[in-house]
Amino acid sequence: MSIEYSVDDLVPHSGTMSLLSRVTAYGDDWLEAEVDISSATLFAEEQGVPAWVGLEYLAQAIAAFSGVQERKQNQPPKLGFLLGTRRYESNVPWFATGLTLTVRVERDMVAENGLHVFKGMLTAFNVEATANLNVFQPDDASQFIKEAKQ
Repeated sequence: MSIEYSVDDLVPHSGTMSLLSRVTAYGDDWLEAEVDISSATLFAEEQGVPAWVGLEYLAQAIAAFSGVQERKQNQPPKLGFLLGTRRYESNVPWFATGLTLTVRVERDMVAENGLHVFKGMLTAFNVEATANLNVFQPDDASQFIKEAKQ
């Protein structure tokens, strides 16, 4: 589907904490985005960006996927929470400066209580990282946080 949304339209992160460069495509149960790795990229070190940051790229792609679903219903993006990941594996320890990563998330399962399970993939030339991610998106994140503090 053609992209009519910017990352800022879809992801509640802002400023330097917004890590996706652009959303490139999406469907009913998936989304693809890209991340341009540069020396100015948040978390960048001399070798590039540590591969563990890929988990946050995947989490933000899931947020963008959710944002698309909300925007299609004329609603603002909702806040969600990364609960955990299983089997994050990367064939490289660093994402090199100058690289553009393709970030793809595919929804595997959604429960009525707001729990979602996604498969995530990060790819580029000679780069492959994968993970399964569990996220929770309550109907009212503010109320959920308030109740969790009690």
